[in-house]
Amino acid sequence: MFKISPLRKRQFFGSIIGVVLGGTMFYLLTLNSTDEYVSIGPMNTGHEDLSCFACHADAKGNLLQQVQSNISYAVGAREEGVDFGTQDVTVDNCLQCHDRPNDRHPTYRFSEPRFKEAVKHIDATTCITCHTEHKEERVSVASVNYCMNCHQDLEIENDPLDKSHKELISKESWSTCIQCHDFHGNHKYDVPKKMSDTIPMEAIQNYFDGGGDPYSQDKKYIALSLEGWLKTLDK
Repeated sequence: MFKISPLRKRQFFGSIIGVVLGGTMFYLLTLNSTDEYVSIGPMNTGHEDLSCFACHADAKGNLLQQVQSNISYAVGAREEGVDFGTQDVTVDNCLQCHDRPNDRHPTYRFSEPRFKEAVKHIDATTCITCHTEHKEERVSVASVNYCMNCHQDLEIENDPLDKSHKELISKESWSTCIQCHDFHGNHKYDVPKKMSDTIPMEAIQNYFDGGGDPYSQDKKYIALSLEGWLKTLDK
């Protein structure tokens, strides 16, 4: 009679235990209640009530198919790899809630050839360049001098500002732009005409870090809530 060695028994039971534990962990980590343990960091300001699935949709195919496809890509048998686990978050995910017809700087505009050089310095074709998620803040761009990439030749007739835009540009005072103008143009507020009335950079930085809004509490378009986003899926 064939006899199974103790080593084989331990290997068999070890494999069974591993599969059970692995399956259990996978199941638990996909529950909404475990989002905080799976997340790579805290949600940005305004996104606290979002769950992972709001941005991270399941990738196409099952786990085995995804593994096989990416192995084929790694050995050169496939032209492109595939998303593993979840799909990559793209600008389309952001626009499901933040699409505004009045946007002063819509992402699609920067795909135009005339912005090719500017995009090399700051990729404004995607939201996550300035709004990196899981940072517990609003804006994560390193420096607020980004206006210099497109507006160096700006000319304003009958300039209303007491210190002209031409002078500010010549002195490369690019951080002053955001003290008067919010990037997306969605706030309802009176743009100051005196430099002394502009919003202090400390207040701007505090806003970027997740603090109070120094421009205005009044918005032209309000971003969709999670409930509003879910309703769009039902249509």
